[in-house]
Amino acid sequence: MILDRQTVIDRLKSVKGPDLQGDIVSLGLVSEIFIADGKVFFSITVPARRAEELEPLRQAAENAVKSLPGVKGAMVALTAEKQGGGMGTAPQPQARQTPQARPAQRSHPVPNAPAGQQPAKADVPGIKAIIAVASGKGGVGKSTTAVNLALGLKALGLRVGILDADIYGPSMPRLLGLKGKPETADGKTLKPMEAFGVKVMSMGFLVDEETPMIWRGPMVVSALRQMLRDVAWGELDVLVVDMPPGTGDAQLSMAQQVPLAGAVIVSTPQDLALIDARKGLNMFKRVDVPLLGIVENMSYFLAPDTDKRYDIFGHGGARAEAERLGVPFLGEVPLTMDVRETSDAGTPVVAAHPDSAQAAVYRAIAGKVQAGLATAMETAAGEAPAIVFE
Repeated sequence: MILDRQTVIDRLKSVKGPDLQGDIVSLGLVSEIFIADGKVFFSITVPARRAEELEPLRQAAENAVKSLPGVKGAMVALTAEKQGGGMGTAPQPQARQTPQARPAQRSHPVPNAPAGQQPAKADVPGIKAIIAVASGKGGVGKSTTAVNLALGLKALGLRVGILDADIYGPSMPRLLGLKGKPETADGKTLKPMEAFGVKVMSMGFLVDEETPMIWRGPMVVSALRQMLRDVAWGELDVLVVDMPPGTGDAQLSMAQQVPLAGAVIVSTPQDLALIDARKGLNMFKRVDVPLLGIVENMSYFLAPDTDKRYDIFGHGGARAEAERLGVPFLGEVPLTMDVRETSDAGTPVVAAHPDSAQAAVYRAIAGKVQAGLATAMETAAGEAPAIVFE
């Protein structure tokens, strides 16, 4: 049997729709189907108010596809998003529900939480703290900063993992020189890969490097949730999440649903990058994630032959912005040949040249992040639950 879109559609016709009426294909509830390396990805459109109730429908569809010969895995999401280019017509949007108050069940309460902005967040077993490394835009060196920060935290004696949450442009396999596919512990839970003593999970391990991930937001969020919660991380002191660039649906959902203990914002010095960095800062503020600080990446260039310094992108913009906003400034990372060469080679500078000036900068940033993280978690632990409105 050939595993293709039509084969998956035919199997999904056996899955009954909501309230056991018709099937999910004929009802037009199935999104476009994406198949890569024996893994099948799609979403099912349901009314938002019934998402929790219809979880068994999602599970039935996932099990149906997994039973097909040649299927190595399936990732299915429930979404209330109106489909475009899918099969059939999506159900009409439901009327807006009247808000109702209820006590918030938060694993990591945060201070001064505005009502209605942060849903319940479940802990990830074995992980003491999760921090996000984010940027308002791409191209500022966020992933390079994330991996060297993780290795800096490892150098401080912490047990560290990295989740590559950039679904559309995963970088960790190349940055850490990792190849191959992760194994499964029990047929359901993935074992993370490991490099330089750090555990790693990335969509780049699951699909070929050149395969485009043409997904809408709900599928991305579902994939991130599974890579976080369906992975055997073991006992970790810190999980560093390399967030997707920007402040869209995937980033917001990740910040809202994952119990983030803090966030690090990466920016370059020029005004254009700082404008976007402010957006990232404001996003985390709105979902009550403590800001651990700002890193100014590509802060200046040191000529390898003369050691002369050049402020190519300006200098000090991120420090000034941090002071203006009352956010910790974590440090300036220079633009050097070593950082670029070691990143391309899959041996980040903190691991490849631990005694270099560049590695010392990252370790200093890691020390400040560790201190800020401890303060943020102590503050959160002392706060009482808030009230959220739905």
